[in-house]
Amino acid sequence: MMPFYEIKHPLILDKLTRMRRKETTSKDFRENLNEIGMLMTYEALKDLPVIDVEIETPVKKTIGKTVDLPVVLIPIIRAGLGMTRGIQSLIPTARIAHIGLYRDEESLKPVQYFAKKTSDIDKSYVIVVDPMLATGGSAIKAIDIAKSWGAKNIRFICLVAVPEGVYALQKAHPDVDIYAASLDEKLDEHGYIVPGLGDAGDRIFGTK
Repeated sequence: MMPFYEIKHPLILDKLTRMRRKETTSKDFRENLNEIGMLMTYEALKDLPVIDVEIETPVKKTIGKTVDLPVVLIPIIRAGLGMTRGIQSLIPTARIAHIGLYRDEESLKPVQYFAKKTSDIDKSYVIVVDPMLATGGSAIKAIDIAKSWGAKNIRFICLVAVPEGVYALQKAHPDVDIYAASLDEKLDEHGYIVPGLGDAGDRIFGTK
């Protein structure tokens, strides 16, 4: 079973606290979400393989390093879209696939309504992103889809998770590392994370 990483960098903790506040505007919520996404990706990709390349500086030729694998980002629509801009600012060459899921309010199970892959996903380093890891259903379904496309090297990045969701995702996909900014207490009777930060999609886009 692959590890769960709770990233407690001071800048991430500060931004997450700003996002949790109920009075935070959608604009500030989006800005902090993008910044956290970038900071978490920096940590999650610290072991990304590199290869030597010969380059020429203004002074002389030298050997530098470049990333060996292409990166594919898969946001789970719609809330996952809020993390893409920050990650793209860190990895501007990343290609973006899309997986659209919504949660049935009665069964709490994910329902797929859209999926679009990129080319060569089987040869890429794949990052699946969603701000919340609650029941784990959406993350599991999205990774199921990514694997059906041929993805092998997959990591999942979220903001807040609960033990139930972490356990479910690890059980379903033991080969996927999980990164979160916070491991929260629990799920309530409606399947929402406590203390959480509310409905991430609504807070990103200003909807109800």
